[in-house]
Amino acid sequence: MSVWQARLSLGFSCLGHAYMHMLTAFFFVIVLALEAEWGRPFHELIGLWTLGSLLVGLCALPAGWLADRWSAPGMIAIMFLGMGAACWLCGLAPSPDAMILGLAALGVFAAIYHPVGIAWVVRCAEARGKALGINGIFGGLGVGAAGVITGGLIDGFGWRAAFFVPGTISILTGLALLLCIARGWVADPKEDRTPEPTHSRADMLRAFLILLVTMFCVGFIFHATQTAFPKVFDLRLADMLGEGALGVGAVVTIVYIVAAGMQVIGGHLADRYPLKPIYLAGLLCQVIILAAVATAFGLPLILSAVLSVMMSTAVLPAENMLLARFTPQRHRNLAFGIKFVLAFGVAPLAIWFVSWTKGTTGEFTLLFFVLAAFSSLGFLAAVLLPGEQRPPVAVPAE
Repeated sequence: MSVWQARLSLGFSCLGHAYMHMLTAFFFVIVLALEAEWGRPFHELIGLWTLGSLLVGLCALPAGWLADRWSAPGMIAIMFLGMGAACWLCGLAPSPDAMILGLAALGVFAAIYHPVGIAWVVRCAEARGKALGINGIFGGLGVGAAGVITGGLIDGFGWRAAFFVPGTISILTGLALLLCIARGWVADPKEDRTPEPTHSRADMLRAFLILLVTMFCVGFIFHATQTAFPKVFDLRLADMLGEGALGVGAVVTIVYIVAAGMQVIGGHLADRYPLKPIYLAGLLCQVIILAAVATAFGLPLILSAVLSVMMSTAVLPAENMLLARFTPQRHRNLAFGIKFVLAFGVAPLAIWFVSWTKGTTGEFTLLFFVLAAFSSLGFLAAVLLPGEQRPPVAVPAE
């Protein structure tokens, strides 16, 4: 595989990561407009995404299985085309019932990215931490873009345009990827460019079971904060932001874009130092930060939200490299499929808990204290991961 093939493959994977996260996060801003449009309360409308978010998790396993047996770039092309078509279905929805169906279709196609795209990056990269960090930035940019782009489209053209515009861009990107596949410009290697050392079956099983616990906790925190932050900012920053979706969307964008760069730092550390201490440090810091978010207002709220997302993103390269290290190469996509069945399958529970907290208490203080407890559980589980004995890896010059 040539260098330019590897870079183009990484480029499409990064775009897929950005689109996937944008198109699974933008409904949390769109729902603010639907409250007035359809005359329904927030906690009811946010539930329209429950089925879609569940399918993002459940469909990850068959997506990974298919990629192991067929083609990673082919699956990513299907993802782009399918997400774009689903956005058009949502934009045309005349009622909440129709919106549920469109969001469900979006969840099915969005499920393809993580088990396929992350494993694709791992296979194509020499410096995996660096590649995963760059890829992770695009995921963060996608979440951030969901705020400002969606808010701007809603305020300028209405909530339906917030579906139509990104949906069209996703379809065009899928067509471009199909062209690159036909010309042989993107790579689909079956072997890792950087082989992993072998591990005993006992260590592999132990690590995988522990990672199931930590990935559940990290996934719950990710989905709960992504769901809650727009409404938290709407409630606690009203004096700063005024009315309209654009102000809330802009703060969401600031939080996620500022935090996105942390994945490069996390990837840099993961290439050079043992993965377990990096993972543990991120989980422990998250405990303190989430407790701070629980009671913060104004600028301290924005700062603590940025730090929370920074910690969530910083641990992902280490987490993905740990999973790759303790997984047989021939089952890599399947293993990532299992991860994201869990990580995204927990989304309905997280969304329900956000909705229940808001409906019961009228605020989100309880939510963030519970999330701090989840991070504590993840930290205690990660302590039991097998240790590593490896020298720092030299990053190849480009």
